[in-house]
Amino acid sequence: MILITLVIYLLQLLPGIGTAVTSALLYAPQYSVPQSGYPFEPWRLITVAFVHSPQQILHIAFNMLALWMFGQQLETMLGKGRFVALYLISALGGSVAVLYLGNGPVVGASGAIFGLLGAFFILVRKLGGKATGLLIVIGLNLAVGFFVGSISWQAHVGGLIAGVLVGLIYVQTRHRRLRPAQIGLLVGLAVVLFIAGIWPALFA
Repeated sequence: MILITLVIYLLQLLPGIGTAVTSALLYAPQYSVPQSGYPFEPWRLITVAFVHSPQQILHIAFNMLALWMFGQQLETMLGKGRFVALYLISALGGSVAVLYLGNGPVVGASGAIFGLLGAFFILVRKLGGKATGLLIVIGLNLAVGFFVGSISWQAHVGGLIAGVLVGLIYVQTRHRRLRPAQIGLLVGLAVVLFIAGIWPALFA
């Protein structure tokens, strides 16, 4: 995920194509609402997690640092496939929240990152570990999102909720015999979120 995001960020910095790359991958609620006059492009619900603001290097720096810190631990605990599922479903959850609670265009992996934090909290608690520090980190970052205008708190909240749900699925279906149920629940959650993300278009 880090490599993909960094490659896209470098493309965003290239003169002549950078703006086009950003415009092609960002998400705004209008892309889920055909009546708005914008093209219906539901894939942006996911691609937004791989594009960042070229003018704000700290944006991608902090997100990639968090992804590296928590991502490698989660990938070790879950395996690559389940980690990727967690990341993408969290990103989707963040975009759905932007659709219903936001209004302008957004970029960034923050929704997916908050999903990782939410799932990590659930997993640590299930393993009997202390997660007070992590809870404080989540709370502080959520609070910052509410008070800083350039930050999409909607994506943070949506990603966090989606990540918590995925984490709960993992801890409740951790035994091998429950693997089919785990896959079914993950697919079901992803489908529900995707339908929510295109709901306005279904009744256009």
